[in-house]
Amino acid sequence: MRFLGVLFTVLFACAVAVITFPAFFRVEQVFPITQIVAMRGLIVVGLAALTVLFLLLAAARPIRGFALSMALVAALGSISSGVMLGARGYGEDTLPEATDTSVRVMSWNTAGEATGAYRIAQTAVAMDADIVALPETTEDGGEQVALEMRELGRPMWVHHVAYNDSDQPTPYAWETTLLISPDLGDYSVIESSEDGSSNTTTVPSAVAMPVDGDGPTVVAVHAVAPRQSYMDRWSNDLQWIADQCPEGNVIMAGDFNATLEHMAGLGVGDHDLGYCDDAASRSGNGAIGTWPTDVPELLGAPIDHVMHTDAWRTTGSIVLTNLDDAGSDHRPVVVQLEPAG
Repeated sequence: MRFLGVLFTVLFACAVAVITFPAFFRVEQVFPITQIVAMRGLIVVGLAALTVLFLLLAAARPIRGFALSMALVAALGSISSGVMLGARGYGEDTLPEATDTSVRVMSWNTAGEATGAYRIAQTAVAMDADIVALPETTEDGGEQVALEMRELGRPMWVHHVAYNDSDQPTPYAWETTLLISPDLGDYSVIESSEDGSSNTTTVPSAVAMPVDGDGPTVVAVHAVAPRQSYMDRWSNDLQWIADQCPEGNVIMAGDFNATLEHMAGLGVGDHDLGYCDDAASRSGNGAIGTWPTDVPELLGAPIDHVMHTDAWRTTGSIVLTNLDDAGSDHRPVVVQLEPAG
């Protein structure tokens, strides 16, 4: 029995180590580790609950040594994950005052028509958004949002990419819309993004470049969800997204369907993904779950991001938790950026 207790404790310790430091074991993109580590807040709570359970079991003398060993392993795992989340930030709920040079970026996977154009427009205008990435939003839906925003005093240009575009309706997940303020200049979605020859594999992203060459490249991101049957496509999507962030002037926003754990190894140097850095984790909101909305934000998965190259610096971010009943299963993310120069 003692041998079995030691063996079980060692196996448990290995399992805790893997879900706590998946990148060290290079399993952050391996099923089912990918799915488990996405909600690190749940790992903290689950391991804390196991710690309490094993401490209670330690009252029984015959299994005291085993129970205390298991409690120690669970406690170390819970604390380690909690520290990781704390370093990324458990929540800032305000943005700094906008300046003449600041750019505000909003990302919101709207779940098609579930959210409603007016609600999206109202939120974007309230946040003074200059760039709005809307995965799962149709072209008609994006145009309606732009019309509503114009009526509210904030006009936007509409850009759109769709897969399987035809005369018949397509699932909302196969469409992505990007709104950009005219104040940033004229933009155009590059051809390889529109025709899918260079894009995410299953659901589309949009790469928009300034027509006059002056301004950031803007990428509205939508990676496929890491379901078991899509793991290879999901990994390829993350690599493609990383490739869209070379050195230079790039802003990316959208539904990455990935947390920072999943991006380990895809960043260049100290960057998170390609040459891009995650704005929320650098401004106190990196631990706030953006999906799903029916789970408390500290227990959810932070899979929606705004990222940027060194041409920009993050001055603030916010995850909007007051719109959980708006219809989408994602929370909007808003980030304020300033030119680094």
